[in-house]
Amino acid sequence: MLTLSAKIRKEVGKKVKNLREKGILPAVLYGPKVKNQPLEVDLKEFEKIRKEAGENTLISLELQGVKEKYLVLIHEPVADPITGVPTHVDFYQPSLEEKIEANIPIVLEGEALAVKDFGGTLIKNISEVRVKAFPQNLPKEIVINIGNLNVLEDRILVKDLKVLEGVEILKGQNEIVVSVAAPEKVEEELAKPVEEKVEEVKVVEKEKKPADAEAMAGKGEGVPAKSAAGGKEKK
Repeated sequence: MLTLSAKIRKEVGKKVKNLREKGILPAVLYGPKVKNQPLEVDLKEFEKIRKEAGENTLISLELQGVKEKYLVLIHEPVADPITGVPTHVDFYQPSLEEKIEANIPIVLEGEALAVKDFGGTLIKNISEVRVKAFPQNLPKEIVINIGNLNVLEDRILVKDLKVLEGVEILKGQNEIVVSVAAPEKVEEELAKPVEEKVEEVKVVEKEKKPADAEAMAGKGEGVPAKSAAGGKEKK
């Protein structure tokens, strides 16, 4: 299990800006069986741990001067909208005796032969699934090997996903996660109706031309007059 060191944070409010300038990330520890506690962690260490553990895997949080270790989840990290650098994070200590829900990302690996050999298009319909499990059983991610997609129209369904025993996927079992669509001649399909419409417009314009000529001569009825300045219809 990955371990992250933390300290009790004394700076609060606007003073936390000074911590960020020193490469320290403000944090809060909370949970059903722990008192809310402001903390601070090294920003670089946090980013390293987060990259390895994700936000669904328990990590061991060690507080300086405290013997007890807290098994926590990285929860709702906040980042600077411009730089993307984390500015705050919560560490949630769940009860290990109660199941919780979490969104688990889906990661594709391998190469689909239907795409390589038949020119199909790989379509990822679902990027994450919500699961229910004990915190210690939550997967960081669900990996799918798309090497089994051999022919066009092959697909992988939710029921095909492999997870640990005790992990319940809260999604329709027959929903498509990823599939391979047959290549379509998009340009030809789009061009065909357009050409037909153009021909229809030409025919209509040809038929209307005499009537339009009479209207321009002032002989047509129901044609609104327009002002010379603005080109607007006179009411």
